Amino acid sequence: MSEANQGARGVVPPQGTGMSEGTVFRLPDLGEGLTEAEIIEWKVAVGDVVAVDQAVVEVETAKAAVEVPSPVAGTVTRLYAEAGAVVDVGAPLLALNGDEAGAAQDTATARRRERYREEERAGSGNVLVGYGTPTARRSRRAARRASGQAVQGQAASAPEAAPRREVPRVISPVVRRLAGDNGVDVGALAPSGPGGVVLRRDVEAAIAAAARPQEPGPVRDAPSGDGEVRVPLRGVRRTVADKLSRSRREIPDATTWVDVDATALLRLKRDIGRADPAAGVGTLALIARACVAGLRRFPELNAYVDTERQEIVQLPRVHLGFAAQTDRGLVVPVVRDAQRMTLAELAAALRERTDEARDGRIAPGDLTGGTFTVNNYGVFGVDGSTPIINHPEAAMLGVGRITERPWAHKGKVRLRKVTQLSLTFDHRVCDGGAAGGFLRFVADCVERPGVLVTHM
Repeated sequence: MSEANQGARGVVPPQGTGMSEGTVFRLPDLGEGLTEAEIIEWKVAVGDVVAVDQAVVEVETAKAAVEVPSPVAGTVTRLYAEAGAVVDVGAPLLALNGDEAGAAQDTATARRRERYREEERAGSGNVLVGYGTPTARRSRRAARRASGQAVQGQAASAPEAAPRREVPRVISPVVRRLAGDNGVDVGALAPSGPGGVVLRRDVEAAIAAAARPQEPGPVRDAPSGDGEVRVPLRGVRRTVADKLSRSRREIPDATTWVDVDATALLRLKRDIGRADPAAGVGTLALIARACVAGLRRFPELNAYVDTERQEIVQLPRVHLGFAAQTDRGLVVPVVRDAQRMTLAELAAALRERTDEARDGRIAPGDLTGGTFTVNNYGVFGVDGSTPIINHPEAAMLGVGRITERPWAHKGKVRLRKVTQLSLTFDHRVCDGGAAGGFLRFVADCVERPGVLVTHM
């Protein structure tokens, strides 16, 4: 491996030493402009033998949680940071002593397979993809070690600790995040998973128990600030906060809305389900397809503002984003080139991105680059909203819940399936005429699906 290639993959020999004496592996550039990552879990400890492309650490970036594989083989001699630390791109992660051959790599491979089987038995089902070489296959998260891991090679000299009770293990970072965000002490839970593993249902049960009303007790004076919960703005939550704040600062947004009769659209969905059940076409896919057709007629809304050059840039391709609520917070997965997809293809892509986002295995690149967003806030049981535009996009369509309401239909008042559509748009890219025209077109597709079919 040449020195240039070593640097490109984050491998740097320590100054004044050769490769055989030791190699410092630094946090690589994970793409998408990311500059730092938080260490969630070490997969190795000092003294472990590491194979090429073996996952050595799991980190959480501003986009997603990923496993970072080692580009070289060797024995771990030092870990440079503890779990929970935030590490800059290019900062040292761990040191490896020389290349190991034959039996050493076989041992590492066997250990990795055993961790894979343990993860399978635990049933977490969360697959995270590393950034490694093309031959590196996707790996399951390895089980967290029951005992504490050595940091910076000091474990060998540490005094023998007193015996401690075995703490329940949490394999899935999604479960750890859910517990941390809700102030649940996993060490106090009774694990229901095989081998003493804390599963998501254990944490959800603890959250539900804490939310139950308690019997009133005597009122006591409490110091100021008692009961405060402070959640650090890190990872996805910090990125979302920064993006929404920037959107509010830079985009002069306006919102227009309309109530629509969705009865015919729901009938179309049922008819498609009977004709082709495998297609899995849902309401979101139908409305998303209407938006794609609407953007073809009103390209002003598939755009962004280049503030440096003071130009409105209209885009020829539709990269459709959609809001998805996950355990790690609100994310906006993106379906690229939606304008080229059939309705069935778009429905399949929406399902795939949703599953990836909720499982915590979506690639960082699939959370950026959208040109228009659909926000189905109706799943939360609300009728309307004025959402913040996903910067730097120019518009977002909101969909409220679909409920039965009295509605004038064919000269009579009947109960119909009604929903509210709202369009929040950047007033710099278009005026109310274009925004209203787009919203009316989507509303017509909902009320008269024949309009939608002619634009599929």
